Amino acid sequence: MTKAELVNEISIKTGIEKMVVQNVVESMMKVVKNSLVQQDNVYLRGFGSFIVKKRAQKTGRIITKNTAIIIPEHFIPAFKPAKTFTDKVKNAYKKKESQPQL
Repeated sequence: MTKAELVNEISIKTGIEKMVVQNVVESMMKVVKNSLVQQDNVYLRGFGSFIVKKRAQKTGRIITKNTAIIIPEHFIPAFKPAKTFTDKVKNAYKKKESQPQL
């Protein structure tokens, strides 16, 4: 699902104009990005958490030159789904797999 499809779906379900929904979705993404940049995690109960993970320094290789490089420690954004969200997705796929194929 793309952002445009998400906006369209929310607009249909809520009856709110697409431009208003698009502004809300864009604002939500900006708030999440800015919070993570400021090292504040975002927790959405029942959905998941947007967190910043620390990656330790490690040694990498450039295969074409056959040389080793040091990749410094860095921070990356990550999403950790809530347990209820994860369980719902797992159950949906289990139901699909258990249905007989015709």
